[in-house]
Amino acid sequence: MSTDDRSGQAGETGQAGNGPLHGLRVIELGQLIAGPFAGKFFAEFGAEVVKVEPPGTGDPLRQWRTLHEGTSLWWFVQNRNKKSVTLDLRQAQGQAVARRLIRGADLLIENFRPGTMEKWGLSYEQLAAENPGLVMLRLSGFGQTGPMRLQAGFGSIGESMGGLRYVTGYPDRPPVRPNLSIGDAIASLHGVIGALMALHHRRENGGRGQVVDIALYEAVFNMMESALPEYDMFGAVRERTGSNLTGIVPSNTYLTRDGQHVVIGANADSIFRRLMHLIGRQDLAEDPSLADNAGRCTRADELDGVIGEWTGRYDAPAVVKMLNQAQVPNGKIYSVADIAGDPQYLAREMIREIAVTGGVKLKVPGIVPKLSKTPGELRWPGPALGEHTDEVLSSLGYSLHEIKELQRNHIV
Repeated sequence: MSTDDRSGQAGETGQAGNGPLHGLRVIELGQLIAGPFAGKFFAEFGAEVVKVEPPGTGDPLRQWRTLHEGTSLWWFVQNRNKKSVTLDLRQAQGQAVARRLIRGADLLIENFRPGTMEKWGLSYEQLAAENPGLVMLRLSGFGQTGPMRLQAGFGSIGESMGGLRYVTGYPDRPPVRPNLSIGDAIASLHGVIGALMALHHRRENGGRGQVVDIALYEAVFNMMESALPEYDMFGAVRERTGSNLTGIVPSNTYLTRDGQHVVIGANADSIFRRLMHLIGRQDLAEDPSLADNAGRCTRADELDGVIGEWTGRYDAPAVVKMLNQAQVPNGKIYSVADIAGDPQYLAREMIREIAVTGGVKLKVPGIVPKLSKTPGELRWPGPALGEHTDEVLSSLGYSLHEIKELQRNHIV
């Protein structure tokens, strides 16, 4: 397990080093999940990410879920490696500071409702007039255009409109949600990809930036596999099917003797035969009607029953061991308690430790993806509110007197 120490000052905790995004300056105006999750990726891989927050309150995520000394544990992860600057974007003076800050940026991330940036005099056209190379990543519920553009939208709404909620759960019950903000994360990842493409285009094609417009529902919809063409050609609507995967057999979750759940994916023809031999059902392994996925789909309930009967005879560790020996893809469904001590997670440094407020050591997720020559770094946890305001404003040419004046006027 790696341990990373925080001294409290960004300069003392290490700069961007040799990260692949070293030299990029990112301004993050977003809050809560989608925008900051995108900013986190840039910060982990060497970009300087300056997070702008409202004075006094900051990003509401600071107060979400479980707190340590008044700060969300989620905050320490979501906003690690970033610099925090307080700025009231609702005031003309604050907007002027923001324009000055963005003038030297490569990427601007925002996830406000469409029209908000324009109301503040921070439209892309206005910003690009001073910084033609600026790339602007805009994450919103429904995108910057269309009849629903002005509606409020969170990840949960994107999951619903994008089709994910409809297919999640059991057929005899209402749709359920994953107990995570997965819609925000999916949109954010699409945003990171789009921003990197726009930055590459800028470098190769004349140095001009552009807008990357991400709608949460569209990012979720992009994950919906063949649902649309199947509906278009055959009128087939993919429905909720519980824990299995529609049209892929066997691929399901099975209960073990000790009350654990193990996922088994034996839908490839050769793997199916290995599984059937393992559980003593050579008759099914050699049954020509089960030789391919199409045939197995017609007997899905029968096969799930046979496999479930076998897993029910053994405890989860024994089931996993036998499946691994037979080279059948499987995995016990992990709780976070399982994850925290898992040898595979530890070997790949996906469980890290970092010092947070008061010097307390906190386990946090490691960094993904893993680059062999320029890996990401964990330099410091989410910063204190406004921790870097003086540093960043000074770098823009503001004098100490001017910064104090902005503080007196509650602009920063």
